[in-house]
Amino acid sequence: MKIAILSLFPEMFDSFLTTSIIGRAREEKLIDIRPVDIRPYSEKKHKNTDDYPFGGGAGMVMMCQPIVDCVRDLRAQGYNGRCIYMSPRGKALNQQKVVELAQEDGLIILCGHYEGVDQRAIDLVVDEEISLGDFVLTGGELAAMALTDAVARYIPGVLGSDESTGEESFTDGLLEYPQYTRPRVYEGMEVPEVLLNGDHAKIRKWRREQSLLTTLRMRPDLFETAQMTDKERAAAIKAQEDETCC
Repeated sequence: MKIAILSLFPEMFDSFLTTSIIGRAREEKLIDIRPVDIRPYSEKKHKNTDDYPFGGGAGMVMMCQPIVDCVRDLRAQGYNGRCIYMSPRGKALNQQKVVELAQEDGLIILCGHYEGVDQRAIDLVVDEEISLGDFVLTGGELAAMALTDAVARYIPGVLGSDESTGEESFTDGLLEYPQYTRPRVYEGMEVPEVLLNGDHAKIRKWRREQSLLTTLRMRPDLFETAQMTDKERAAAIKAQEDETCC
């Protein structure tokens, strides 16, 4: 997959692209992620990319011309797939959307700044606006990193084990079960015995029960819509009640 990230501050991506899982995936050419500086595309003498908003108001607005020309140039270079604008007014990102975007041949991600982007740029070249949640950042770069990281995890080979994306939070509408590693006992707290006996059927059952209980405890909204049997739902509710009363 080829991902181009349009930004006024492409240097913000230096560490993100060269460390940890993303860095290794790029070295192994499993994914092509390219930060693109919008400024050189400006037709202004001093390469300005923003101006005062028509109608007045605080702050500046990113101009449409540099953005539109940048996206069109990338299209001509073979960057296909959807153009995403990271925007607080966009639809909230979720795992279903991440999986959907991971099926694209590529993505172009636009990072907004200041008071936003001239609407004409959005109308001309943006396919979708996506938000990380109901809050505002100083710029779209961090949001673009989050989206890129989430999508990259679904590219074959990036995580090393394809099972990793199949057993994590939100994959089946539930939060993930608790995880443990060595030592078996730490400050008097022991790893649940069921995880140590090698009975994989019992381990799967325990993990399912814990996933349901964790979702009910932490995200009751997800619990209400998750798929489960009536028996599982009743057991999770009873387990939570037992925790509360004790």
